[in-house]
Amino acid sequence: MGILNSLLRAVTWWNGATLNTQFYTARKGVKVGEDNEGNTFYRNADDSKRWVIFNGEAEASRVDPDWHGWLHRTWDEPPTDKPLEHKSWEKPHQENLTGTALAYTPAGSLRRQDPVERTDYEAWSPE
Repeated sequence: MGILNSLLRAVTWWNGATLNTQFYTARKGVKVGEDNEGNTFYRNADDSKRWVIFNGEAEASRVDPDWHGWLHRTWDEPPTDKPLEHKSWEKPHQENLTGTALAYTPAGSLRRQDPVERTDYEAWSPE
């Protein structure tokens, strides 16, 4: 693991759990389950606190809706005990891709790899 990684984990939170969070989780955490991303969900003994230890980058949009509802107390039972019923038209959960290369870009956007040549617009030029 190395001294640099230990130091970074002590002072940063975005690359995984800090040392304090891991210490608290080891002492007081009761593992409830994991989601498809590998994120692990915990609660304390009296269920007054609930939290997630991310597998990788700490990005809230990586928590799927089933676990999000449990974390925010929309329902009491975790998805491991009482899975939610999903409709046939529901798409699988996808994290927020804003700011990444996979983000949606419309056809005329300059951010596209293959921008469409616009023929319906002519730039104004003073004559």
